[in-house]
Amino acid sequence: MLARDAADQVEAYDGPVKGRTVVDIGGGGGYFTDEFRRRGAHGYLFEPDMRELGPKPPEGAVVADGYLLPLADGVADVCFSSNVLEHVSDPQTFLSEMVRVTKPGGLIYVSFTNWLSPWGGHEWAPWHYLGAERARARYSRRTGRPAKHTLGENLFAVHIGPTLRQVRARDDVTVVSARSRYWPFLAQAVAKAPGLREFATWNLLLILRRCP
Repeated sequence: MLARDAADQVEAYDGPVKGRTVVDIGGGGGYFTDEFRRRGAHGYLFEPDMRELGPKPPEGAVVADGYLLPLADGVADVCFSSNVLEHVSDPQTFLSEMVRVTKPGGLIYVSFTNWLSPWGGHEWAPWHYLGAERARARYSRRTGRPAKHTLGENLFAVHIGPTLRQVRARDDVTVVSARSRYWPFLAQAVAKAPGLREFATWNLLLILRRCP
């Protein structure tokens, strides 16, 4: 369902993906890539962690770092990243690489769960509001296994306000939309409210257009 919804969002902003090149960065088991291919796109998955690909990765999946993609400049009609930005230590460098591989005029889709979202702590949410280490320890006590994520290692405190300011200051993209990914109404309004948006947006969706 999430993959279908994301593909619908891409097509709402950029038209049908059929016959176009879609690059999925950090797409894990390939569910998004599979959906784009089902719609006729030339979908390619680049995932840094072999374990995330699972036992049956999509054909042609590549193990690659999102900071340094093995792609030429301007090859993608759509560059797609779902819930990856909070897992990289340098989001702006990651975004720069997405921009680099996107054709002039192409679409860049980026969504991420911000730190102050109710789901910001991922498997140990919402207890991250009381501190990351306390939340991780609680998760381990409750489940009997260690938490997957550690703040500062594979999960980072990304915030909406600073991210929007940094993206809007770039001269290689224009911001088409900044909205809550999941809200069925007031999706753009909630993302415009400083302070409130850090808690209420839940997951920010950025739609960017590569400048000519």
